[in-house]
Amino acid sequence: MNKTRILTFMAVLVAVGTLGSQFLWFPAGVAKAYPVQHAVNVMAAVMLGPIPAVAVAFVIGLLRFLLGLGTILAFPGGMFGAFFAGVFYKVYARKLSAAAGEVLGTGVIGALAAAPAANWFMGSSAAVFAFLPSFLVSSLSGAVIAVFLLSRVKVGSPLPQS
Repeated sequence: MNKTRILTFMAVLVAVGTLGSQFLWFPAGVAKAYPVQHAVNVMAAVMLGPIPAVAVAFVIGLLRFLLGLGTILAFPGGMFGAFFAGVFYKVYARKLSAAAGEVLGTGVIGALAAAPAANWFMGSSAAVFAFLPSFLVSSLSGAVIAVFLLSRVKVGSPLPQS
């Protein structure tokens, strides 16, 4: 596949994830839930693989942080979720496994990584158990959206061949 097409598709996913977080979010415990971020993570993982999905999640997190749409917690949640979604999809070749990887990566591992990050960067001493429910709700809602969207598209090649 053409590398320009892959980068363009990644840029579109970054735009959707960044803008979507502005319009679709809801409070979930100590953090806000951004389901579009997690839906984009799963879609990028299925269509592009784990490494590009992590790159997309990183850029979305960076833009959200720089634009004041999110906190530093967007990095551990988004990147771990995208990585595990990509790995699970690569191993099991099922869209539901990518969604499960997103929930595990963000909801559990991302929450574990967020507690020290919140303490270090934000001066918040919230325990891991404060982040776990918020991250689980956020990643689960986004994974459900992604599975619905992916059920409507043919996955195999993310973009048409020329």
